[in-house]
Amino acid sequence: MADKGQTVDASNIHGGDIYRHPDCTDFSSNMNPLGPPERVIRAVRESAERFSAYPDVRKAELTDLLSEKEEVSPGELIIGNGAAEIIFLWAYALKPGRVLMTAPSFAEYGRAVSAAGGSVLYHELRENEGFRLTERILPLIEGLTPEKDAVILCNPNNPTGLAADRELLDRVAECCEKRHIRLLVDECFLDFCDSAEQLTMKRALGKNRMIFVLKAFTKTYAMAGLRLGYGMTRDTALISQMKNQTQPWNVSVPALAAGAAALQEGPEYMQKSLALIRKERQYLFENLTACGLGVIMPAADFIFFRGPADLKEKLLRHHILIRDCANYPGLSRGFFRVAVKTHEDNLKLTEAMREVMRHESV
Repeated sequence: MADKGQTVDASNIHGGDIYRHPDCTDFSSNMNPLGPPERVIRAVRESAERFSAYPDVRKAELTDLLSEKEEVSPGELIIGNGAAEIIFLWAYALKPGRVLMTAPSFAEYGRAVSAAGGSVLYHELRENEGFRLTERILPLIEGLTPEKDAVILCNPNNPTGLAADRELLDRVAECCEKRHIRLLVDECFLDFCDSAEQLTMKRALGKNRMIFVLKAFTKTYAMAGLRLGYGMTRDTALISQMKNQTQPWNVSVPALAAGAAALQEGPEYMQKSLALIRKERQYLFENLTACGLGVIMPAADFIFFRGPADLKEKLLRHHILIRDCANYPGLSRGFFRVAVKTHEDNLKLTEAMREVMRHESV
């Protein structure tokens, strides 16, 4: 376990850089491969008539819809400009001393903690354990300072795509509650898991006020460009503290309209999405494994693997953009992540990968 502060250039730590690679098929960011529902696109277009007005500072319609969907009261919800803003607001409100998080995991956790004046304790996920979260994390939580330190977990984890065991998550939450340690659980990719209802920590909110669950429209409804995320906790005082850190009108008119439309979407959209992801995830796992790559079968809508250190550069020559994971804490050169996309796009990836790996073996 390492104790580190972070100074990171935010412009270089994420995927999705289509602006520098406009001629590439983008596998570096993980969105619903179906794209946003037509209802959402229509709502955004219609919202253009209200661009001259400020957004609803109370976010009333979206708050009511989310309250109903997530079965929490409006006072237990906070809506933000993407999940990233919520992470920063959580850190600014709590100002934790040390925050325990896994390595590898999403970079914005560490950036938010550092921005709020805290330090990061990295718990390394071991390759020889398949990068899975294990009971090794429990003694580390026991060593944290009550009322001061915190824990952040991503489930399923980014970039590995692995979901933690629910029994272990319950033990982590119980340990945090017992020691008065705040726990943020990022579930932004959970909607793509077959066992989402069993894995979500939302069900534990009522009995454990230490838990804060993070969600986003970004991945589920392919709305990354609109920036819309939210968080939930039974600790309404924390929600109030976070809102006090928020600028007014932090969520735009089109984003609010898109979120409301998404929540009114019928179940068919996600049923179709999950069926596609399940099928194409298996296809990519089998074909990337056949290419000689060290692939981990994920629970989410992206695949993590080990390959040649220069694989990203070689695939760019085939107009394929993948996520190089070397800048994740705990990882080195040679680890990559690719999104599960439509079969047509996945064919492009596997064909390019076969060509690249064929030359590697010569």
